[in-house]
Amino acid sequence: MSANPFLLAADNSPALLPLLRENPNLASEQDSHGYSLVHAAASYNHLDLLRTLIREFNVDVNLRDEDDETALFVVETVEAARALVEELGADITIKGSEGYTAFQKIVEEGDFPEVAEYLKTKEDTSHAQVLLNGTNGDTNAAPPIPDGLRISVSTVTPAEETELEVDPEFRRRIEELAERDDFHSDAGQAELRQLIQDAIAERNPADRNVRPRQD
Repeated sequence: MSANPFLLAADNSPALLPLLRENPNLASEQDSHGYSLVHAAASYNHLDLLRTLIREFNVDVNLRDEDDETALFVVETVEAARALVEELGADITIKGSEGYTAFQKIVEEGDFPEVAEYLKTKEDTSHAQVLLNGTNGDTNAAPPIPDGLRISVSTVTPAEETELEVDPEFRRRIEELAERDDFHSDAGQAELRQLIQDAIAERNPADRNVRPRQD
């Protein structure tokens, strides 16, 4: 009986890589439910195997199973999620057949709150990047938002995201805030949210609170 590569991946067996090097096509194989070696490596936190599958055997990091879910949907540790997203380029915006992203699915199931928090951070960073850079391909857009950004942009509508232009003063204030030691604290994140809200208000004067200050 031939070895089952999915079981070998789950066990992180040393027999797996020699088998794959003899039969490279096995690296991208999926079972009858679409489960892949990438899903197995991510789920069981075998990070070296995960990296090898993607980098050496060129397996698609966004390979989907029968529910249209990638390996990111089955991670159980922050380390595995970080390896997929930050090292291997997994797409955090992919939605499964139920209409959930990996973050939303993990929140719904409630089993791995630390993974959910990490993915929430990445989704918020992605949303904020759209907000700051716009969607017009502007080469003068703001620089990438620093890692660890944890803002919420739930109060910003899609129309506001696409219309906002970042002026140099706003960019300077964002950069100064990002360099502060308390940037990742609740106070720093609250200040960042306020900066973005102020920028939106500048763009939409009708939304400003123009009541006189009460001393």
